[in-house]
Order: sequence, then structure tokens, then C-alpha cells
Amino acid sequence: MKLIWLALLMVAGCGAPVVTDGQGYRDTTALIGATSRFDAERFKGPWMIRGAFALDAPARVALVDSTGGPAFQLCNHAGECEVLWLATAKGQGRYALTRPNGATRDLWVLWVDEGFRTAVVGNPAGEFGWILDRNPTGGNDRIKAAQEILDFNGYDLGQLRMRK
Repeated sequence: MKLIWLALLMVAGCGAPVVTDGQGYRDTTALIGATSRFDAERFKGPWMIRGAFALDAPARVALVDSTGGPAFQLCNHAGECEVLWLATAKGQGRYALTRPNGATRDLWVLWVDEGFRTAVVGNPAGEFGWILDRNPTGGNDRIKAAQEILDFNGYDLGQLRMRK
């Protein structure tokens, strides 16, 4: 009987998200990978954030060329854009971002559809995760696929907030 209860407890714990530092949105023990389909030229330009884990996530993000090299620009719902995060490529679809104040963050492109219309970005620490799309509406099949990619990469979809 004790063996049955132990087995039930183990199975019940398998579905619970594990966050090692209490700051992330993903199980940091889950495997995560950047997409091999990534192409920086095709990724450039504005993306609408259609889903995010943090309530204070920006409304838009864009990969742009800057005087310091490639950079990501984040804009709020009012259209105000913050200082660029300079982007240093660390591999296929993986960037180390640095703000002028020295703050750093990794950004990985986890998935992008064949037409570069929908993408998923996040990082191994699970500090953020966004579903990006070139348009503010539509593409429901791609948005669903993006959610599945987040789930596959260990993100807790219960915390995902979709935008309409």
C-alpha cells in the first residue's frame, strides 16, 4: 500500500512546473533549443507581442540595425520605444542583449514559422517568453503552434497571457 501512495505522489509531481530560482516561467530542467530555421535578415522588422508571461511585457519588439550593430527595440502600447538592447549573436537564433546601462539578458528564438509571420522567443532562465506575430490578429493556427512550442520548451502555459 505504501508503494502505491509513493508512486501516486511521484506521478502527481511530474506535471508541476519546476522553477529553480523562483523568477522564471519555465521548468529550467527541461531541454530548450533555438530554431535552426532562424535567419536574421528575415527576422528583422516589427513584431507584435501576442502572448507573454509577464503583465508588463512590451507591445512590440523589432530586430533593427543600429550604429552599434544589430539591436532589439521594445515599444509599449502607447508606441513609446525604450533604448535599444544591443544584440551579440551567440549562435543560430541566440543573442546576448546589453542595454546602455549594462543590464544583460539572453534572447533565443525558439521557433519561427516558414513564412516568418509568427515566432516564439524566450531564454533558458525562463525570465520571459513571448509569442510574436507580424500582425495584431489572425493566424490562430500559428499562435496555437507557438503555444505548443512554449509548452515543449518547459514554459508554464498556465501563466501565459494572450493578447487580442
